[in-house]
Amino acid sequence: MKKKKLDSKEIGLEVGLLIGRFFLKSDDLHYGYWEPDLPVDLLHCAEAQKAYSDLLLKQIPEDIKSILDVGSGSGNTAEKLINRGHLVECVSPSLFLYEEIKKKLGSRITIYKTLFENLKTDNTYDLILFSESFQYVPIKKSLEKCYQLLNPNGYILICDFFQKDPSHFTELRGGHSFPKFQDAIQSSQFKEITNIDVTEQTAPTIQILDDFLTQFGGPLKSMTNFYLENQYPKFSKLLKWKYRKRIKKLNRIYFSGQLTVKEYIEQKTYRFMLYQKQ
Repeated sequence: MKKKKLDSKEIGLEVGLLIGRFFLKSDDLHYGYWEPDLPVDLLHCAEAQKAYSDLLLKQIPEDIKSILDVGSGSGNTAEKLINRGHLVECVSPSLFLYEEIKKKLGSRITIYKTLFENLKTDNTYDLILFSESFQYVPIKKSLEKCYQLLNPNGYILICDFFQKDPSHFTELRGGHSFPKFQDAIQSSQFKEITNIDVTEQTAPTIQILDDFLTQFGGPLKSMTNFYLENQYPKFSKLLKWKYRKRIKKLNRIYFSGQLTVKEYIEQKTYRFMLYQKQ
């Protein structure tokens, strides 16, 4: 039997949740929305994430009853939606996060452990939500899937970041090409209702990440290397050789000093976008 390859994206989400719980006392996995008077530091990150959630909830039209939450994280947003009286179902391909949602919401929710594009259900919805999950799904195929699953005049709410210019290399990976997405949505059977640019308000989250890596991640990496090299030199040498490409990539992305707010604002556009089925 072939051993299943570990998904780095899934591992990243799991690590992010564990770090958030320990340092922030928060289960949210999304960016923060930083108001002008909110200090940009780790202590206020949970407050910024709450402001993000509040803004997201404000985008949901009043007549919405049933919602499909795609890529539901640990279930925090789904729980807020349920508490507002919505009927919510979740899509979560991650086994770890699937179990987290199940523990948190139990029988209050139906969870589909699958990729969105592979989802099979007879249910239809008033709104399909992508909160920092649209970047993980294929654009055209997912828009077609949304059209099939939505009730007449239903909505798609996308809260996510995109690449402004995919041809420009940047260490800030992730996100679909925004021009490509615009072409796809404009040629689809969806009408734009709102399109809010929150790039500058979400950018401080990158500063928090950079500060965390500089003040905690970097020193921890150095101490770990020092310990392994001194206590287990042969094992350390083998480990570095076997994973040399992965280690080089991680160092380039997270410890090169290129993960900055300036780079984020120049290369990304973060949007809250609501579309209605025609």
